[in-house]
Amino acid sequence: MTEPRNTFNGRSIRSSYSLGSREWLFSAVDVVAVLADPANPRKYWNDIKRRLKEGQLSAKIGQLKMLSADGKSYNTDVLNVKGTIELARHIRSAHTEAFVRWIEQFYGEKRNFVLKHKDIDVAEVGLDERGSISSFGKVFNDAHLPVGTVADGHIDTKAIKEWWGGRSIPASREGLRDFLETLGMFSPKELLDKSLGLSLSDQYWICPHGADIQWKKVNFFHNEFSEDIGDLLFGKRDSKDVGAIDLTSPDNTSDGVLKKKWKIIDGKRCLIKGGSKPNNQEVANEVLASRICERLGIPYVNYEIMEFDNDRYSVCEDFITGDAELIPAYRIKTLIKKENNVSDYESYIAKVEELGIPDVRERIDMMLVLDFIMANTDRHYNNFGLVRNADTLDWISVAPIYDSGTSMWCREFPSEFNTGREESKPFRSRHRDQIKLVSDFSWLDLDSLDGIENEYAEILSSSVKDPSALMERNKRLCSVLRERVNMLRIIAEKKQKMN
Repeated sequence: MTEPRNTFNGRSIRSSYSLGSREWLFSAVDVVAVLADPANPRKYWNDIKRRLKEGQLSAKIGQLKMLSADGKSYNTDVLNVKGTIELARHIRSAHTEAFVRWIEQFYGEKRNFVLKHKDIDVAEVGLDERGSISSFGKVFNDAHLPVGTVADGHIDTKAIKEWWGGRSIPASREGLRDFLETLGMFSPKELLDKSLGLSLSDQYWICPHGADIQWKKVNFFHNEFSEDIGDLLFGKRDSKDVGAIDLTSPDNTSDGVLKKKWKIIDGKRCLIKGGSKPNNQEVANEVLASRICERLGIPYVNYEIMEFDNDRYSVCEDFITGDAELIPAYRIKTLIKKENNVSDYESYIAKVEELGIPDVRERIDMMLVLDFIMANTDRHYNNFGLVRNADTLDWISVAPIYDSGTSMWCREFPSEFNTGREESKPFRSRHRDQIKLVSDFSWLDLDSLDGIENEYAEILSSSVKDPSALMERNKRLCSVLRERVNMLRIIAEKKQKMN
């Protein structure tokens, strides 16, 4: 709780931002003193409270410790914005309507925040009732604005709004419509301010204007968070219990189509991800990618299979910390001034090298090799990227490989496996063309993948409750995995001879 000082007509009204309910709370006695100016504000308020027991005030009256004039803190009756406005109109002062306009201006639907990067004030923003940025005010530190929102020295407010909207759960998320209906919301962006826009991927957040809240008190890297939103997204919460749902969750800013949730396991922030039914193959593919990367010496995020509520999911530990942050390749791409005669592949590598990361070509080539072997169809610009220091803004490294689930024909019939028509991203539309971008395979030891198809068979079996129903499919998957490795061997040997 914090206690910024606010004044109306020169009179102080104590207020405090509640991190629990994510709303401003105001001292009822102070509101009475400002509007009614009685000889004894506390007695006046107690008289009103007795009358309001008949149900004339719909908002709940709470209690907080607030600093008094004598320098000590005492329990004080408080009301939220709605209750404060109802109280003001109940008093019927000559100043009531002016007071209502004042409180609505600063605390109503046009909600004012400061965009922050850890404890650095970045810019003033206003959010509308749908959770979108509706206004952009004073900039305090343009160096800490999100990557790609400043071009040629000018702040791109459209890009900032797009960046903010991209923090919300995507509209394509499995089960999102029922999820929003349960919460009585129209858009997933409405959840962003409920968790102050906090994420487990970076250190950006929004602080209510006037609230003295510190990063260390609210960030999810070091503080507990609710699993209610994740459970609801997993269909684990009874909709009748909506009023008790705690919206303080990093799940409000998680991306991706398949259901997922953050969970603290043995003190570690872990992401639990599901697969599509009936094969649940994305879960197995995440683990396969880890095993291939381990064998080939590719930096990676390790995934394992866990059983959760009688189902199988992939789980990985967050590779981002409270000091470093993930900058998706999409944000880097916005910095690139594209030249017609330069490929997207070369343009991206050149830009990252310009940022001071020298091994980007080798790391991108490693990613393309993995994606060729696994026939990954969804390596878009938002599931690979860079890591930078959130304090100094120094670029640290290429991010390790993560999010490789949409691979190995996970949603296709066996007749479509390894047909040579596999779509690819992000630099070419076909894997047979994209792998040609790799000019040096000298680092690649394909002998280290001997027996990987047998390991994949074990992974596939452990990713579902009853693998017998998928026996023929899984057998074929393991066979084409070996075929992909052999295909890559031919391509790599040919390229090495040319060099």
